[in-house]
Amino acid sequence: MRILLSILFLSLLASVAHAVDNEEPLEDPALQARYEKIIDEVRCLKCQNTTIKDSNAFLAADLRREIRHMLEDGLTDEQIFDFLVERYGDFALYEPRARGKTLILWIGPALFLLGGAFVLVNIVRRRMTLPIENDASDEG
Repeated sequence: MRILLSILFLSLLASVAHAVDNEEPLEDPALQARYEKIIDEVRCLKCQNTTIKDSNAFLAADLRREIRHMLEDGLTDEQIFDFLVERYGDFALYEPRARGKTLILWIGPALFLLGGAFVLVNIVRRRMTLPIENDASDEG
């Protein structure tokens, strides 16, 4: 019984560990590490909720190949991200840069929290100034 469970568990692990990127690793380990980091930060434009590292969509495979070629050509990470943003917009990156129209994505949540805290403080202050009604005086 243990052997059967072990085989079942290992087959489950093997199916989960199936790599989406079936390209050969780059020869330079530092370049491969940069490649892995970049494809983990780029959104799949078809799936939208996964990175191109985890997506098996044709567009994701094409972007992985393109990024691999750019790395082999000697482009920096910033140049690759600039290319992706220029071609596909800020949505291509999982963490859009804090500039221009994406600035609202970074500042917006803080503004909502501050606004909510301001409203909450005002409500509490008003309620503290209201007179306390005594139920015992109404009975008599």
